[in-house]
Amino acid sequence: MLGLVVGFSSVVSYAASLEGFWRTIDDKTGQQVSIVEIKKKADNTYGVKVVYRYPQLGSTQVLTNCVKCPEPFKNKPILGLEIAWNIKENPNKPNEFIDGRILEPKTGNIYKGKATLEANGKRVRMRGYIGVSLLGRSQVWIRTHSATP
Repeated sequence: MLGLVVGFSSVVSYAASLEGFWRTIDDKTGQQVSIVEIKKKADNTYGVKVVYRYPQLGSTQVLTNCVKCPEPFKNKPILGLEIAWNIKENPNKPNEFIDGRILEPKTGNIYKGKATLEANGKRVRMRGYIGVSLLGRSQVWIRTHSATP
C-alpha cells in the first residue's frame, strides 16, 4: 500500500511540474513548430530551450538562425537557443508562472511572458505580451516525454 501511495504522489508531482519537454504549436497556422525543454534553474526561475525543430510544411525557407534577433541572440542557431527566461512561480496562484521574457525568433521581438499550467500537467498556455497581458498572443504547448518526436 505504501508503494502505491509513493508511486501515486510522484506521478502527481510530475504532472504539476512545469519542467519537461513540450511540443509547441503555432497559434496562427496550427502547425507543430518545435519541442522545447523547460528547466528550473538554481535561482528558482525557469528557462525554455529549443531542443527539436519540426520541418515546416509548405515552407521553402526554414529559419535556422535568429537573424532578426537582438544581441546576444543575433544569428545564433534556433536549435539550442533559450527562447524564454526568468519565468517565476506566482506565489499567489498555483500553476501560474509570471515575470518572464519570451523571444520570438521569427521576428526577433522580446515580450513579457507568463504561463498557466493545466491542473493535469498535460498542457501549458504560454502568453507573450507588450505592456499589459491583454495586448499579446498565446500558444498552447502540449507535454511530450522526449526531446524528439
